[in-house]
Amino acid sequence: MTIMDMVALVPLMLLALTATGVVLLMAFCRCHRTTVLVTLIGMGLSIVALALLPFVCVNRQVTPVLMIDTYAVLYMGILFVTSFVIAAMSYTYFEKQEGRKEEFYALLLMATLGAGVVAASCHFVSFFMGLETLSVSLYAMVAYTRKRQDSIEAAFKYLMVAAASAAFLLFGMALVYAESGSMEFTQIAKLRLDMPQGNLLVLLAGCGLMVVGIGFKLALVPFHLWTPDVYEGAPAPVTAYVATVSKGAMFALLMRYFAQVDMHQYPSLIFLFTLIAVVSMFFGNLLALLQNNIKRILAYSSIGNLGYVMVAFLASGKIAATAAAVFLASYFITTLGAMGIITALSGKDRDADSFEDYRGLFWKSPWLAAIFTAMLLSLAGIPLTAGFIGKFLLLEAGEESSVWISIAALVISSSIGLFYYLRIVLTMCDMSDKESAPAKPVSLTENLVLSCLFIALLFVGIFPAPLIHVAETLVASIL
Repeated sequence: MTIMDMVALVPLMLLALTATGVVLLMAFCRCHRTTVLVTLIGMGLSIVALALLPFVCVNRQVTPVLMIDTYAVLYMGILFVTSFVIAAMSYTYFEKQEGRKEEFYALLLMATLGAGVVAASCHFVSFFMGLETLSVSLYAMVAYTRKRQDSIEAAFKYLMVAAASAAFLLFGMALVYAESGSMEFTQIAKLRLDMPQGNLLVLLAGCGLMVVGIGFKLALVPFHLWTPDVYEGAPAPVTAYVATVSKGAMFALLMRYFAQVDMHQYPSLIFLFTLIAVVSMFFGNLLALLQNNIKRILAYSSIGNLGYVMVAFLASGKIAATAAAVFLASYFITTLGAMGIITALSGKDRDADSFEDYRGLFWKSPWLAAIFTAMLLSLAGIPLTAGFIGKFLLLEAGEESSVWISIAALVISSSIGLFYYLRIVLTMCDMSDKESAPAKPVSLTENLVLSCLFIALLFVGIFPAPLIHVAETLVASIL
């Protein structure tokens, strides 16, 4: 490994060092505030190092297992910034909880490190190691409020789903390796061209099993088993992490792998992904209509949104890769804002996830209600929000590649989703609870984080050109 290889790994190494530093700090001094400060400084340095990487060392393969190119920089940047925001949101939330709080930030750092490795993987070994680092950390994060019965239940269910996902992934990787003799994505793509038809069928079977494993991780229908239960039972900041970073890392890997093996040469895989995307859009939005829990509504909404981004995955070309990156960035901002409101209003014993927690919120705390409304309208794809820009680019990418079935499903299912988002908004406008006790006070940190997310939401919705330009420039390496 050369010096430049080490330079390319600096962002990941900073996360690992910060996690180690947090663990050592706990051995000498247990202080929640200090731990959060160290975590944020370490993540901030990692983000700065990542931003400087394209100017110093770019498109570099570090050993056969990691590709630190502009595509990896883009997705690692999205994942690291999201993790930074979640760490900041978590401080006040866990300050209300009993017991020790510092271990959560070590787990958060290790999970983010695993997500970064997955996003930069170009080899099955690094992919699986990064995925397990992410998953094992998330088991403990989901169960962190262990005195709540629903948290333990959610962690157990997440463990079962992750175990099933790992089994399908490993079996699929084994079949691909058995027929290609390689675990490196680019080598598999080259060897595929010379394979006899019989071997190609085994390779397709392996890819199909991997699709099932990745489907579990992305919570796409019909692999969404227990996803709403995990969202409901996990602590609010962890729910935000599962909905964003965990899924973003897997989608980045999915785009890289199937772009390099040229998925569009296999009509059967295209049909399979189209079916999964369409069913996810409709089931996610239709099942959300039946829910009376805010976190479960956002869980089914995330299933629908992951179905939306599959439109870009099914399309091809630069505009599709750009649309996927912009949509995910917009979705992350929106989901963090929505989950940030839940985090801010949550108490010591339970999260603020029932409709009654938000009844009359416009009259109790207009600022929080305005932010939550903006986030919900963005999820619905209303103009002047980041969500509208993301969906518009998805439609453009789909139209360019003529994936009309997926486009029609996106448009129809989005209109269905508008109903349950407006249902929450109407609950916040309910005047019958106007004279009741005021909303819980929100800390300065939470106000700052939510305000920044609100500004980012409007900025991307009104001035999307900078984000689109950055995404368009950085995704070029995968093509």
